[in-house]
Amino acid sequence: MENFQVTHILLDCGLILLSTKALGMLTRKLGLPQVVGMILAGLLIGPALFAGGGSFSGLIHPTKMEMNVLQSFSQIGVVFILFSSGLETDFKEMKRSGVAATCVALAGVIVPIALGTVVTLLFMGGFSAAANSDLLMNALFVGCILSATSVGITVETLRELGKLNTKIGTTILSAAIIDDVIGIVVLSIITSLGGEGSLWGTLLRTAGFFVFTICVGWVLRRAFRALVRIYPHKRRTSIFALSTCFLFAYCAEELFGVAAITGAYMAGLMLSGLGDTKFVDRKVIVSGYMLFTPMFFAYIGISADFSNFSTQALIFAIAFVIVGILGKILGCGVVARCFGHKSKNAMAVGCGMIARGEVALAVYATGHNLIAFDNGTLIGIDPLVATICLIVISSILCPITLKLAFSNHTDGDIHDIHRDATISAEALENVQLEAPNS
Repeated sequence: MENFQVTHILLDCGLILLSTKALGMLTRKLGLPQVVGMILAGLLIGPALFAGGGSFSGLIHPTKMEMNVLQSFSQIGVVFILFSSGLETDFKEMKRSGVAATCVALAGVIVPIALGTVVTLLFMGGFSAAANSDLLMNALFVGCILSATSVGITVETLRELGKLNTKIGTTILSAAIIDDVIGIVVLSIITSLGGEGSLWGTLLRTAGFFVFTICVGWVLRRAFRALVRIYPHKRRTSIFALSTCFLFAYCAEELFGVAAITGAYMAGLMLSGLGDTKFVDRKVIVSGYMLFTPMFFAYIGISADFSNFSTQALIFAIAFVIVGILGKILGCGVVARCFGHKSKNAMAVGCGMIARGEVALAVYATGHNLIAFDNGTLIGIDPLVATICLIVISSILCPITLKLAFSNHTDGDIHDIHRDATISAEALENVQLEAPNS
């Protein structure tokens, strides 16, 4: 059994928190969102960039068991982020952007899957490879990885830019949530075609999750409202809300096969717009920011592994990253433009969808059995290294491109600017009340 020491985890946590804060402050000084610095911190302190040899292997080099602990912290961090974003979601704005967000999400799934499938077939010998059912399933699986969107990175960037509750922000957030649900269903269809699952069973479980969310969420919403009336602005209301988040996240993944982050978001959505929602949200943000949120962003960089790069894998990874980013920008951006968003705002929608993270890795882990082998020899494409490259690069590009997309506003954005200023002022006041200055 692998040796495991809690003190090593304490050291890792300390280094992660210090480095993410330091680089986050540096990137903010440079005019970039802090999440860029947090991801870079994971790359710089972890073994990713130093695996090729030499005496230095990174400030932290966790064992497999320690890495599992850091991964767990990371997953809790993204649950915190999604729960908070659900609490902050404006129902009225979401209704207005519902149709547009759904169409954006569909484009954000269909276009990347199509591009990813085509590129993978080309690397496996051309379109003639589609005649081999194993290679075709392999190519569709690779394309399916590109359909995922890292909601956590997008949400944190939008919040930092003061755009989370704007029309564009709500469209991006809603589309990203719907995108992951559609992506999971598509993955289930592909695995069922490959003999690994039931298509109708997956569709029923997904529908069942939303029925469960609405029914149970309605009851819990009423209970939360009653609790707030009796105990306004008390920690017990925050504990009730956070327990709801964790239970919804558990039920989503374990009972219905839907990503846990989707359950966390729906839990926040069920409790949004109530008397103590903002109070609870402040508690959630502070709790997550102190430990779990930095872990999520740093883990992306720490878990990257570039030690097994071959020339062919590098070329495929480059092509994979390019089509993964262009697929989201073109697919989502064009559809957003069709729904009346101005060109720069449509570009922002596309840029907000490019980040990949935990869901992309979950898709890989779920469908890796579709990688084509012939008598134990790999004849298809194993996209693990390419997926890690996409996660790292897109996670860094997403906040940067969003920052650039929002740097100039058209006249039609005045309403959003006014709301952003109000939200930013309120967020600043909340941070001053709840936590010490950075």
